[in-house]
Formats: sequence, structure tokens, C-alpha cells
Amino acid sequence: MGNKFNIAVIGSGPGGYVAAIRAAQLGLKVACIEKSEIGGICLNWGCIPTKSLIKSAEVWRNVQSLDRFGISCENPQLDFPKVIQRSRKIAERLSKGVEFLFKKNQITVFNGFGYFRDKNIIDVLNSDGTVSSEIVANSIIIATGARTRSIPGIEIDGQRIISSHEAMILPEVPNSIVIIGAGAIGVEFAYIFQSFGSEVNIIEMLPQLLPIEDEDISRELTRYFKKQRIGIFTDTKVENIVIKESSVEVLINKNGSKRIISAECSLIAIGVRGNIENIGLEKIGVETVNGWIKVNDNYETNVLGVYAIGDVIGNPCLAHVASAEGIHVVEKIAGHNPQPVNYRTIPGCTYCQPQVANVGLTEKRAAEEGYELKIGKFHFRANGKGLASGEIDGFVKVIFDSNTNRLIGAHIIGNEATELITELTLAITNKMTFNELKNSIHAHPTLSEAVMEAIEDAYGKAIHK
Repeated sequence: MGNKFNIAVIGSGPGGYVAAIRAAQLGLKVACIEKSEIGGICLNWGCIPTKSLIKSAEVWRNVQSLDRFGISCENPQLDFPKVIQRSRKIAERLSKGVEFLFKKNQITVFNGFGYFRDKNIIDVLNSDGTVSSEIVANSIIIATGARTRSIPGIEIDGQRIISSHEAMILPEVPNSIVIIGAGAIGVEFAYIFQSFGSEVNIIEMLPQLLPIEDEDISRELTRYFKKQRIGIFTDTKVENIVIKESSVEVLINKNGSKRIISAECSLIAIGVRGNIENIGLEKIGVETVNGWIKVNDNYETNVLGVYAIGDVIGNPCLAHVASAEGIHVVEKIAGHNPQPVNYRTIPGCTYCQPQVANVGLTEKRAAEEGYELKIGKFHFRANGKGLASGEIDGFVKVIFDSNTNRLIGAHIIGNEATELITELTLAITNKMTFNELKNSIHAHPTLSEAVMEAIEDAYGKAIHK
């Protein structure tokens, strides 16, 4: 009966492909079903291509301010279609890289839509609904990811009202754009389009940009964005968007005060919803809650032998979380005893400039949980490497439990924050204390010295503050 495997994975994003490869490394026979490009949304339409666009935006900004480095360049030109082309080529290259890894690890790929006929049987469907293959597997992992969530009553038409997908392949830079949602996706695109010359307004229903970040970090990003003349409307709801012939009109409401913001287009970036439809979950009785698949600590659903990982099980919807969950579940299936994924030690990163990164508790959350705190902060404007590089915005903030002297939270806004956070992630994961951290010598001159100085500042020992 059909093609028989130890594990079948539905979806080849950073959860699915990592799970498939790890399972193959453990000697299991693995199938992966993918309806579109290998690598999923993250690699093809999310994490990777957006970082390419951000890098182009950074370069364009630097070209426009070369005089501060003592360099002149007459009449630089922006070729936006070439910017988009570079982004697409990078995504394509990485997708082919995952295809190579699948071949190397002898993973069988089935192109099509995975649909549960039974808890151990998957039909692979063509776009017309016909069955192209039948897969039988002892264990099945659902890694179907998520898609953009829209505002009720407002339809994303892909032209004037767009999602991040369309935002990555626009034919030209919009003269103006209203971005709805100030999470990571929203602020990254705000940075990209403002850098390329768009008039940008960003609308957020909650009180701050990057609502899950430490309040000090959000205030600093708000200050920087305002300096770049990005319009910011927090505590503000979008009531309607009207599409005109060559523009949109966005009706917003802040504490009962309404106004209309007109722009060439509007980007919806208010979050995602799990891809749980049309894969046969209801047929085999998989339980869902509020649009996400419900799983236990080992990512098994209520149906024996059926697992789910990544965005389809809900927040935090991060690629590296999906990968960690994928490794955990296949090691558990293979009879190993993997450590549980510790969701308190997962770094979060936002790649606008200045970059934002965090791990552990915010100051507000730590206080709410009853910790007595020691807090250290160090600004990049006092860091030698930051000054030499011309990147002085932002700071490092660290939070210690004063009773145990353990590091419990770390937050960075500034150049290369997303790289600097790893040291602090390691420290929190391993429950390191101030005394263990303060003796770690940092090379000079480096941006990482700001981490060292923030740690020392928490206990009144910073040298350069």
C-alpha cells in the first residue's frame, strides 16, 4: 500500500525541513510533502529575502551619507527592480541548497498538497484535487506554517492593500505607504520603504512599537523612527480602508478621534494565522484551539502518532523555534530523550536599523513576576567601535535577579544587535550569574564591549559610564 516511511513531514519550512533532515540523520526513512518551493515561506518569502531588502536599504542609506566618512560619490542611482531581483536570487539559491540537503540525506520529496486520509495515510494532491501519491507513515509531522492575517472586513487585494508577500516584489518604490501593525514585519518594512524614499506611516493598536519588546527599547526605536520622519500612530485602530483609483484611504481611530490617511498602498502586518485548513485535520479528529493545532510537551496532537510544530501551533512564530521543535520531536520519535524547548531562552530579533534583539524577561514582566531587579545599561554612543563605525544609536540593557545575581533578561537596540544577543542567550540558558559573566574579557574595540559594560553597570562597576 503506497510509499511506506517511518516519518512523513507536511511542509518544508524551517520546522519541516530541519525535522526531516534530523530524522534522516537518525536513520529513519523520511518523506516530505511540499506544495510550493522547498524551504517554505521563511526561506522563500520571509526571513531571508526581507533581510536582502534590508541590506540594500542600509547600503542605499550609507551611499547617501558618504560625506560623513570623507567620501564623495556624485549622483548615485537606485535600481529598485535590481534590488528585488537580488532578493529573489538569494531565496532561490537557498531553496536549491535545501533541495541538495534532501538528496544528500535521501529524503523523498513529494510535490503537492498533503491531505490526511487516515492518521497514518497521507494523500498527495495535485492542484486540481487529484491524488498523485499515497504515503503511509508510522509518524506524521504537520509543519504547514502560517499566513498573513487580515483585518475583518478588509480584503488583501495584492495591489493597493498588500501583504508582506507582495511587498517583497513591488515593481517600484511606492511614493507613500501606510503600514498596519508595528510588530517585527511592520517595522522592518517601515525601515525598508522609508530608506528607499517612501512616505511611511505606521499604525499600531497597542501602546508601543514592537509591543512585546521592553518599553525602553520601544521608546528608543520610536525616537529614531520619528527622527527619520516616519509617522507613528500607537493606541490606534484601523476602522476601514477604501481603495481609490490610484490610492487607498485608511480610516483610523485614536481614542474616539478619527482621521483619514491617504497613501499609494497599505501593507497589512498584524500577525499570522495557522495553515490548518484543507489538510484533513477534522477527518482524523485533530484538536485545534483558536485556529492553532493543540499539542503536548512533545508536540504530539490528541491523535496518536500525529505531531505538529512551528507556526501552525501558535506563538512564538519564529523560524528558529520551529527548527528547535522539529529536532525535539524527531529525536523523541526515534527513542531519544531530548531536552524540552525552553521558551524563556529564545532570542527574538527585528532587523530594521537600529536592529532590535531580546532574550528572557522584560523589565516590566520581571517586576510582575516578583523579582527584585538590578538593571544595567550602556549606550553605543560611548562605545569606541560604534563611534568609529558611525553607528551610535541605541544601547544594551541587562536585567539581573538581585537575590540570585542571575541574568534573567537582555535587550539590545543598535547596530548588529541581532548578532550580539547570542552571548546573552547563552548566559540566560545556562543560568549564569554576574560573577560568572563579569570576568569574561571582551576584545577591544568591539560592539560587544557594550554588553560587558551593561553587565558591569548593573552592579555599579562600569568603567566607561
